[in-house]
Amino acid sequence: MKKNIDQKWVALVGNPNCGKTAIFNLLTGLNQKVSNYPGVTVEKKIGKAQFANGDQFDLLDLPGTYSLTPESMDERIVTEQVLHWTHGENPPSVIVSVVDATNLSRNLYLSTQLTDLEIPVVVALNMMDLVKNNLEIDTKKLAQDIGVKAIIPMSAIERWGQDELLDAIHGSIKTGNFVNGKFPISLKKDYVNILQPLKELLLTNFSYDDRFATAQALRLITRNSTIDIYELLLENGFSVDKSFMSDLKEIRQKAVDDFEEMGVKHRILEATLRYAWLDGVLSEAKLIVDTNLSEESFSEKVDKVLTHSWSGPFIFIMILYFIFQSIFTWVSVPMDWIDSGVGWIGLQVLHIMPPGMLRDLIVEGIIAGVGAILVFLPQILMLMFFMTVLEDSGYMARVAFMMDRFMTKIGLHGRSVLPLMSGYACAIPGIMSTRTIDSWKERLITILVLPLMSCSARLPVYTLMIGAFIPATSLLGFINLQGLTLVVMYFLGTATAFVLAKIFSIFIKTKGKSSFVMELPPYRTPLWRSVFRIVFNRGKVFIVHAGKIIMSISIILWFLASFPSNDEASFNNNSIQQSYAGKIGHAIEPVIKPLGFDWKLGIGLITSFAAREVLVSTMATIYNVESDGDGVVELKVAMQNDINPETGKPIYTPLVALSLIVFFVYAAQCMATFAIVRNETNSWKWPLLMIVYMNTLAYGASLLVYQGGKILGFG
Repeated sequence: MKKNIDQKWVALVGNPNCGKTAIFNLLTGLNQKVSNYPGVTVEKKIGKAQFANGDQFDLLDLPGTYSLTPESMDERIVTEQVLHWTHGENPPSVIVSVVDATNLSRNLYLSTQLTDLEIPVVVALNMMDLVKNNLEIDTKKLAQDIGVKAIIPMSAIERWGQDELLDAIHGSIKTGNFVNGKFPISLKKDYVNILQPLKELLLTNFSYDDRFATAQALRLITRNSTIDIYELLLENGFSVDKSFMSDLKEIRQKAVDDFEEMGVKHRILEATLRYAWLDGVLSEAKLIVDTNLSEESFSEKVDKVLTHSWSGPFIFIMILYFIFQSIFTWVSVPMDWIDSGVGWIGLQVLHIMPPGMLRDLIVEGIIAGVGAILVFLPQILMLMFFMTVLEDSGYMARVAFMMDRFMTKIGLHGRSVLPLMSGYACAIPGIMSTRTIDSWKERLITILVLPLMSCSARLPVYTLMIGAFIPATSLLGFINLQGLTLVVMYFLGTATAFVLAKIFSIFIKTKGKSSFVMELPPYRTPLWRSVFRIVFNRGKVFIVHAGKIIMSISIILWFLASFPSNDEASFNNNSIQQSYAGKIGHAIEPVIKPLGFDWKLGIGLITSFAAREVLVSTMATIYNVESDGDGVVELKVAMQNDINPETGKPIYTPLVALSLIVFFVYAAQCMATFAIVRNETNSWKWPLLMIVYMNTLAYGASLLVYQGGKILGFG
């Protein structure tokens, strides 16, 4: 009977950094993030793809994994999903195993594990553009030997081979046949005898065939984490004998002891057997590798400098310094354009609309509030651009490799580097990417300190205060003081994160050892269409999502700042202080006055808990409501000209600016971040700890800066 293809779906599975997401984007037309380092896909993504005849199917992109023996959270997601398929829970019609053609043996390891399932497997031999002149292989023979339906050479980057891949998927769905049979790896008699009790337990309780039972027995021997997956399956309703888990642990432990007595290391048992078999298969598949590949590659030559124990860290610090300096110094022109454009729009609304509450709300609340944030969009896009280029070039993986030893000393992990670097853009994807860290303790510590990395939401606050109150002078003839201040704030948050990581590592106790294994991808020229698409999408997200929050708060704040008023047609400085917003600000002013903050900043601190950048729109709204003039007030100028009526001195000074910036380096002010932490840790304990320690640190550091500065005569 002909199968209904419309109801079928396909799974994309492969090693980290093998090009899965690039193939996913190629087949679905979606724009998921693609980068040249492991761990980009940390959750499942699904999209629609289409065959040549118009039939559609769902395509699922799973996180990268090196094997079906889970080491980290993202690998556990894949292993759990695969085990659900073998238990009959909506299995895919076809598994596409994405393989990096530059490293066949390592990538095909996972493919051979997938062939143990009763599901057709098609291998997408990706990145053939890198080796097509140096590699010849009999794909038909290799497909037959390892037990897959087909091996399709392709290049997702150069966009060829996708039609052949779709044809292979379509043909596999139509036939529905899978290549299976006996377990392909020859086992010694002693090995078979030791594995037999474990196999029998699995065969008795589940509908496994002999091949998959053998494979699962090997995986259970190799890692205890596979047992955890079975515990999760039972929690989800699988019906087995009540004594199954206790029997499983007991039989597994006896098998482990038996292998160790034989002198066989159980943790590498499956890898040793499977790689030995796979190497034999590859040697028979007419695999011809050009001898030039054995010579030192360009990446290896460059790594002698970029990953050197001395020059590597120095170059990395200089790169970061260059990025943060350029963020402040290169985008002044587009920022001025946006600022002028916001002012022009405000004036047009004033001329078009009749005077009244609605016009004041639009100009003083919406345009002033949202416009104050849009001014900083060029800086945010610049930061996103540099971070994306570092990722796509392959340099980020080198940073993780270089810093692994240092990270271990402070209680973190080499894989912590990538999430922490992502935190410079946004803490939320950074926290999610900690799933690649295999140790729960080190993953938790990374999550706890990651919000201290200065994200792009802090950038508008930094830039506003630095641009308004730090002089644009040069040091040594080439260092811009404003840019240097920005750099110092980024490094301050990063250094503090490292110190606290060491402290947390002392007090957080968990069992288990961590390991750090990361493939260093070759250096590649960034795919510029992908880079600019990512930057565009992130800018769009900032405008749309942050814009919604900012607009909502600006409208609410306008009403709070405008009412009650003795003269609703004219809002002066006295009336805004008597408004609801003014009363709230004055109520908290005694608490924040030791930090150098007045009641206006007090209101901004409250609203910024929704999103840090809201402080800027809050201040813009307050000053525009307070202003008697027509048009949109330029926030930087308004803050510079704000005078304390009691002392006759400026309310905001360079010392106040530094105090506020330091406060924002440390303060916990993003509710979305804490919601993600709650989701990733499955507990409210850790996000609450973050809120307490970060805000305590923020208050203490800001107090030290302001009061210390006054003592030194800078007040």
